[in-house]
Amino acid sequence: MRFSSPQPGSRLRRTALRAVLALCMLAGSRAAHAQSAIIYGSVSNFDIANDTGRICHGFEIDLDGQTTILPPSASFSAERYGVPTSFVYTGGVAVRWESPYDAATQSFAERTLPHTVPWFPGQCYQWNPATYQDSGCEHFGTARVGTGNITNMTARWLCEDAANPGTLTPVDPPTAVPYPSFYVQPPVQVGLPPQVVMVVPPPVPAPPPVPEVVPQYGDASWIRVFVTELPRDVNLNELVADNPAVVPMDAAQIESSWDLLQADPPGTPEGKHNQKRSGRDLKPTTRSVIRRIETWEYIGNYDPVNHMALCADGTCTAPAADEVGLLVSTQMVAVNVQEDSLTVTKSGTGGGNVDSFDRVISCGSKCVSPYNAGTLVTLTAKAASGSVFAGWTGACSGTASTCSVAANGHTEVGATFNAQTASGGGGGTTSTTTFKISVSKNGKGTVTTSPSAASYAAGTKVTLTATPDPGAPWVGWGGACSGTATTCTLTMSTNYAVTANFR
Repeated sequence: MRFSSPQPGSRLRRTALRAVLALCMLAGSRAAHAQSAIIYGSVSNFDIANDTGRICHGFEIDLDGQTTILPPSASFSAERYGVPTSFVYTGGVAVRWESPYDAATQSFAERTLPHTVPWFPGQCYQWNPATYQDSGCEHFGTARVGTGNITNMTARWLCEDAANPGTLTPVDPPTAVPYPSFYVQPPVQVGLPPQVVMVVPPPVPAPPPVPEVVPQYGDASWIRVFVTELPRDVNLNELVADNPAVVPMDAAQIESSWDLLQADPPGTPEGKHNQKRSGRDLKPTTRSVIRRIETWEYIGNYDPVNHMALCADGTCTAPAADEVGLLVSTQMVAVNVQEDSLTVTKSGTGGGNVDSFDRVISCGSKCVSPYNAGTLVTLTAKAASGSVFAGWTGACSGTASTCSVAANGHTEVGATFNAQTASGGGGGTTSTTTFKISVSKNGKGTVTTSPSAASYAAGTKVTLTATPDPGAPWVGWGGACSGTATTCTLTMSTNYAVTANFR
């Protein structure tokens, strides 16, 4: 296939979308543990323009290497085409959204027009009815489930086959959605964090070699990347462009302003624009890293011989105004991670310090540290003057002053110190302990506790119940509570901080 330089304002030429899917499920893998963090799941949604120039009636994502049919819950369905179907093809599994067809009237119930209007957040969502019907774009997404190693993803609009009314066929070339992959970079030394690294391939690969023709580069694209992280897992339905509580979109969250991606000709050494690689240090409290990837047309000049992008600045790091075309897609991807680390918390009415034998933790001042998976850490609790050490909680137990614990995943240890108080004439001392629960909220709703009290004696079981306001769906807990059930029960052994997340 010969490539010609696009003229300003023309549509981006696309061939096929090839990328390693970033939805790897590595829980339980010792190889993953050795990296000091586990990537145990990922989800991705994207806003995509209908750039086919035709009225379409569905969308399909082909997952090469997937071996398990995806259940409805693994795909985004809050759009005009509803719950998708999933089926096996030779070498993979497809996820297909499509409109019902009325044979009597020979018409489809739903359609997506060609995209012609400027982008704005939320344009592609059915909860914006004033603009949604004629938006010319849609929102799709899937999560990785089951077995199999996904090697490639191809996403295409479905339009009516002119020769077979009522039949939908995938439209080529496929859409330009750069699908990232992730891996963990181990820490370089004890006490330093590992990194979760994202690799973004070019959304348009290079064409296959043609004899007697100079090898060609693929069409170029601009991308911009925004990033944030949360102390909880992220689910598929949260990854929408009008949800700033989860999806990064503020200027302060820009990870890279502009990067050019362009596939190298087959068989040639890898060039500097063949992928975008971004690393981010993991905090022990981080449970998900969320990125928003915008893909824009490159409408600048190309080399007439090999189709290499010839940017005005010579480096393709600062595009000129006439080199950036239309916004093609907005990809929102979250990778759920679990770092191997140890966190020490102190509670009670007294004071004291907890130190590790390797001197990495001195709590005191440093109460959290990454560790290589499986590292055995010995902790020693020392009460301050006027206090007594009352015992361990979490991964340690008992009242001995030392405890050894293996750092597998995010490991938490609590140490309770109580103030010494006089005991009514017996000459001895006693200690009394009560604990509190502090609750913060994101969004609109209420949280109640049962029993309800300002503080609780050690060992008391307290149930928290979240009730969202109308129109504010429940997302899930953070802090000392976790998961998406509307109730959470805590056994009081320390002071707890809980976050309730309402949409």
